[in-house]
Amino acid sequence: MQTPSKEPESSSMTHEEEEEMLHDISKLQEQVQQMSPSQKLIEAKINGVESKINGVESNINGMESNIKGMEANMDDSKTDLKRDMADLKTDLTNFLQEILTNGEKVVKETQDVRKSNVNHDSIDSNVGSKTHHIPKIDMRKFDGKDPATWIL
Repeated sequence: MQTPSKEPESSSMTHEEEEEMLHDISKLQEQVQQMSPSQKLIEAKINGVESKINGVESNINGMESNIKGMEANMDDSKTDLKRDMADLKTDLTNFLQEILTNGEKVVKETQDVRKSNVNHDSIDSNVGSKTHHIPKIDMRKFDGKDPATWIL
């Protein structure tokens, strides 16, 4: 048996098909041309956003650097404050010891004066005075200035 031979189809198009195809190609070219400016605009916007992101990242890095510097300053200040507090504690301790030492002297002197006043009162009472009067001491009120002198 013989196989029927097929003749190749003609690659020629009709004029209408050709027109339709050219029209489709023309539309596709227009779409490509419209996409190209749109793509460029989108790419420009993306580049702008990337640039802004890089700027923000740079600012963040700068802030992190500033924070590290502030932390170092705070550590230095904390060390200085601890040293100053220790010095203040020492100074206050010395001051209180001085006040206590001077205060003990004043109390002893006051007690000595009272003993002598008591002795004078006893003598006066033996002489004939029946009233026993302890002299009133004029104490000034503390005005907030010079506590060591006021205590003494």
